[in-house]
Amino acid sequence: MHNRIMITGAGSGLGREMALRWAREGWRLALSDVNQAGLEETLRLVREAGGDGFIQRCDVRDYSQLTALAQACEERLGGIDVVVNNAGVAAGGFFSELSLEDWDWQLSINLMGVVKGCKAFLPLLLKSQGRLINIASMAALMQGPAMSNYNVAKAGVVALSESLLVELRDQQVKVHVVCPSFFQTNLLDSFRGPTPAMKAQVGKLLESSPISAGEIADYIFQQVAAEEFMILPHEQGRMAWAIKRQQPQAIYDEMARMAARMRSKNS
Repeated sequence: MHNRIMITGAGSGLGREMALRWAREGWRLALSDVNQAGLEETLRLVREAGGDGFIQRCDVRDYSQLTALAQACEERLGGIDVVVNNAGVAAGGFFSELSLEDWDWQLSINLMGVVKGCKAFLPLLLKSQGRLINIASMAALMQGPAMSNYNVAKAGVVALSESLLVELRDQQVKVHVVCPSFFQTNLLDSFRGPTPAMKAQVGKLLESSPISAGEIADYIFQQVAAEEFMILPHEQGRMAWAIKRQQPQAIYDEMARMAARMRSKNS
């Protein structure tokens, strides 16, 4: 292993914490984000933590920026061993309120951004027989109310990861997908929703999380080392997923009640 990792969305939140977790093991990092200031801060922290690397601003909606990033990894690090497709944005709103633009925006970043990241970096991963880590969400598995565009994008990331898991196994590229629940993060900064009340509701969900992005990054690090494909960092998430597989109707009923509560609060 040459210990080279690329992370998108590395300017804040989980992306930054993953960068720091791998940096503490002495890895060399390629860090990208749309937020240049956030990236510079992450690189400073990475160096303090014992890692090193470079930053490159990249919008995951633009495939040419991702292929340029892959080329930079080849030129500056001699290749890449682990690719983390983490860049993402939050969204919410009942289906009837979401515009088609809301759908395009959400899918272009949270789903197609991951597809493009996989596509741009696959040649390097095939060379290094490396690892792909896609960051999805518990929303991919649970489909909570008033966030259908987010649910669909994240479910797509899980389906993509499952597809790549089976296609790439005999080519020695390992694949993982991570489904965190909401956690303390600045995801709300990018939140797009039709009502302030909706944003407040999602904010409450985010705050109630007892686990920090740093703890999630550590859990991901351990589970990747243990060769776990689907990584669920939250205990509540693991429990909910177990219930859904056994009694999906119980989860649908609970979600429907939640939707009714949200609707009455918003009206």
